Amino acid sequence: MIPSATHKIAVIKGDGIGPEIVSSAMRVLDKTAAQYGFRLSYKELRAGGCAIDDCGVPLPSDTLEGCKSSDAVLLGAVGGPKWDSMEPSLRPERALLGLRAGLGLYSNLRPALLFKELASASPLKDAGEIDILIVRELTGGIYFGDNGMYESDDMLPDGSVKGVVAYDTEAYSEGEIRRIVRQAFELARGRNKHLTLVDKANVLRTSRLWRSVAGEIASEFPDVTLDYLYVDNCTMQLIGRPSSFDVIVTSNMFGDIISDEAGMITGSIGMLPSASLGAPGTPGMYEPIHGSAPDIAGTGKANPLATILSAAMMLRWSLDESEAASCIENAVRGVISAGYRTPDIASGAEGEIHVDTEGMTEAVLKFVV
Repeated sequence: MIPSATHKIAVIKGDGIGPEIVSSAMRVLDKTAAQYGFRLSYKELRAGGCAIDDCGVPLPSDTLEGCKSSDAVLLGAVGGPKWDSMEPSLRPERALLGLRAGLGLYSNLRPALLFKELASASPLKDAGEIDILIVRELTGGIYFGDNGMYESDDMLPDGSVKGVVAYDTEAYSEGEIRRIVRQAFELARGRNKHLTLVDKANVLRTSRLWRSVAGEIASEFPDVTLDYLYVDNCTMQLIGRPSSFDVIVTSNMFGDIISDEAGMITGSIGMLPSASLGAPGTPGMYEPIHGSAPDIAGTGKANPLATILSAAMMLRWSLDESEAASCIENAVRGVISAGYRTPDIASGAEGEIHVDTEGMTEAVLKFVV
């Protein structure tokens, strides 16, 4: 087949297991591209701990510029204990915030899907079907708000001196909320037509603005049911009735927390991809939701499936290669159904085929047809 298009991919392998799992995803992408008649042109860039070691900063300017000139960004993972003692503005995680802000990525899509074959790996043994899409706002809220520290001689009611005071400010504009909530409604319309807004409107003024905006937009989507949950209640309901959720939309910090919880109840965060999207026509960023896991780097224990599924999301959301995306997703379903298991999803059940990172990658490649 003669390739009909060439897509430019910025690749950030990052730290820990990042290089292993991204390399696996690239191999799957290359085989899929060859079968579906398009080319992928990769440009490897540095960010995170490895960039700190090489350049002294977590996000070099040439990395951000390289990402801006790409069609999409494929990211492994950043960070690790090696850099934990660094000043906060220079830690590897700042690269993620810089990439999101620099690329204008305001929407994070995190599917949480429990494969029926992995039900035994979930802490919720009788959870039923779990298929949740969490839509997290990415560029506003407390992570990007004003923050600082100061010394105070004021007294507390018990007579103690306040001493050092640290503060972080949560702020959201109507425009930031409107664009993410509208996207969540559109996504819910394409799924089971149920949208849940997660907030803390009984305490936070920002949450009350979220509810106000969501209520306005709801009138444009009469076919979608909108309900509300306080974030503390949501964390309980995700355990008690996970199968009742469809699409969840929420703020930056709340989304950070509940998406990890949702990931855990699906059996392993090693199975869960994500997409970070901005305005149409701008490059999206695709990464697994798990961390860099430096303790297993180089041991062959890393599960590459979350990164491979992130690559499938990249094909669908940024590169307009939906058939190729479905091919990869079906391949992952195939290897799970066939019993292939990396250590994080192995239960010891009869018929399991225990494999390392390379073995799982080879299995997926065989199912890419």
